[in-house]
Amino acid sequence: MVLANLKDVLTKANEEKYAVGAFNVTDLNTARGIVAAAEELHSPVILQFAEVHDEYISIETVANMYLHLAKQSSVPVVVHLDHGVNFETIMKAVKLGFSSVMVDTSTLPLKENIAKVQEVVKIAHCLGLTVEGELGVMNAEDGSGRLDYNEMTDSFTNPDEAKIFVEETQVDALAIAFGTVHGLYRGKPNLNFDRIKEIKEQVGIPLVMHGGSGLSDEEYRQSIANGINKINYYSTMAYDVTNKLRTFLQENEEAYLTDIDVQVQNFVKENIMEKIEVFGSAGKA
Repeated sequence: MVLANLKDVLTKANEEKYAVGAFNVTDLNTARGIVAAAEELHSPVILQFAEVHDEYISIETVANMYLHLAKQSSVPVVVHLDHGVNFETIMKAVKLGFSSVMVDTSTLPLKENIAKVQEVVKIAHCLGLTVEGELGVMNAEDGSGRLDYNEMTDSFTNPDEAKIFVEETQVDALAIAFGTVHGLYRGKPNLNFDRIKEIKEQVGIPLVMHGGSGLSDEEYRQSIANGINKINYYSTMAYDVTNKLRTFLQENEEAYLTDIDVQVQNFVKENIMEKIEVFGSAGKA
């Protein structure tokens, strides 16, 4: 299968109102499990490497592994840089063969955010790559109890600003803030589904959910119905797989490292297949 980009997999998702899962990975076994899940369900999939994860594995190593998996897969696989903050990292991903990059300059004022994203879009589009931008402030759950899910409205993406942002940057997908948070939820999230719809009506392009871990199936489906087409999902999967692996090791004291490799792939595949079904991308490859 030819390596895909966001436009390849999200154009159809946008038209048919489903979402494609985007899964952060830092090791080969997890990546294999994700691709295996997508292949079994005939779904497109997005393998992501977050810039902040470079302390666990280098972007060069990731590129070699994930691009090989993508090119050998029977379904479309996007290799995407997640939360690219530094221009140097983004350009490194481009040079290494990533098919898509995210420019995360959302903490900057609107005009500066637009200018930074425009710079990357100009380069990426010339090379046939796609770009995801972000507008609004994504909060992160640190477990301290200080984050109030009901008091984040001021950080939500502004629909009018989203229209300006998309028109001036020509991004292929837009990550928006509407109540989700990065990390594992410590309480019940308060999502503004109407805000998704309002933004979608203004921009028309695929919208992205960050902080997609820990929501109910109904919250995923309602988000998709209102305009979300890419869902970033990592924390819950990583947590659940770790717990299953812990149980496996307790019950199999003579297990070898290779046994762990196999179990990680199986646990990840099982977890990701459940999400692919909920996101609606099964059978869409």
